[in-house]
Amino acid sequence: MNHATFWFRVRDSLWFLPLVYGICSIIAVGVVTAIDSWLVPQVSDSIPNIFLTGQSIAKNLYAALITATLTMTTISFSTIMVVLTTYSSQFSPRALQDFMRSKITQHVLGVYTFGFIFVLINLWLLTDNNQKELLSPFFTVIIAITSLGFFILFIHYAAHWVQVNFLIGTIRNDTSKIIREAFAERAYGEHQHWDHSQIESIREEDRQTIYASRSGYIQKIDYNYLINWATTNHLVLEANFQVGDYVPKGMPVFYFWAFSDINYEVKEHDQFLAIGDERTDLQDIEFSMEKLVEIAVKALSTSMNDPNTAINSINRIGGLLTELAGNYRPVTYYSDNDGQLRLIMEQKSFRDYLYKSFYQIKHYGKDDISVVYSIVEALYKLAIVTDNDSLKMEVWNFNNYILESVEVSKLSSMDYQYLKELMKKFADLCGEELNWE
Repeated sequence: MNHATFWFRVRDSLWFLPLVYGICSIIAVGVVTAIDSWLVPQVSDSIPNIFLTGQSIAKNLYAALITATLTMTTISFSTIMVVLTTYSSQFSPRALQDFMRSKITQHVLGVYTFGFIFVLINLWLLTDNNQKELLSPFFTVIIAITSLGFFILFIHYAAHWVQVNFLIGTIRNDTSKIIREAFAERAYGEHQHWDHSQIESIREEDRQTIYASRSGYIQKIDYNYLINWATTNHLVLEANFQVGDYVPKGMPVFYFWAFSDINYEVKEHDQFLAIGDERTDLQDIEFSMEKLVEIAVKALSTSMNDPNTAINSINRIGGLLTELAGNYRPVTYYSDNDGQLRLIMEQKSFRDYLYKSFYQIKHYGKDDISVVYSIVEALYKLAIVTDNDSLKMEVWNFNNYILESVEVSKLSSMDYQYLKELMKKFADLCGEELNWE
């Protein structure tokens, strides 16, 4: 997966699309110059004068447009820095990836790069030859107008991104997409249980180990490649990690057992495992949800004191947990197309997602009844939606954990009454008894 890891880094970088636009700009200059040199002299009489410009006017136009393009670029970079500073101080540093990876942000900078290089090279190519009529200034005006349109779009876009509700909604939508992709139908077999005696007989054989070649976070695993490789070489593998885990260099990431005398080459894990310096949301549902958690925790800090933003995040987290409950499959064993076991990999339990979603919010928001009430309400709605009785009881037990930090007997009368009414409905839904006075 070396090429995949490289692509992840390129995708997240700010220079890639501007570089592509810059190359396209050089090509466009070559095409326009060829038109000015060969085509325009032959058909100038049939081209309306509005499309043709003299060299002296072109020079003044290019000089003005270069200054205007640099000004728009400078303002855009300043806007980007304002957004990044706002994210780091008020929202979540992890959300910086979302803004910098945004296609609009990268395309805007790419258009500026295209326009600046196009104008600069055209100005450089102007000479004092006999040709007095040029078509390139017309194209330059079109590019300048396009750059202005992208500048207005970017200012509007950045103004939305610094609004916390827009950011929360964007993260929620992106995470929803990751959940659907994570539990989509696969070409290989996925199983919750497997013959225990077969597992024991496999583990009795001599096992070999694949070690992490570098330290970092597990960003993505290519299941198709891994299972196909195991099938080809008659192997059974066991993963010693979960997506999103940090692994130090030299740590065992896979154990495997060979059931063939075929001579094969043990692949480096880079072929099917992406390890990077940062956690990403490629397959890591928990990391995506943690962004909302951090926004909520920041909002509950004494410097921010914004419980409504925290409640908004809690509601979105509850919605994501609802989607997760509807798609969640506790898969541990993966088989090939012939039904042969090829991979053993423990998956995060639904309880893990519940705990990581609310334990920090519970700690920092336990003294704010509105936050506690919102968490309980989100869990209650989650229990309403899910048809899985075991998940429903998991949610009920987790709700009891949330309320452990609240001294119910010391709540004000109306706070107690509202919370009691909600808990009564929650208990009835789960078939439990509520022993509140």
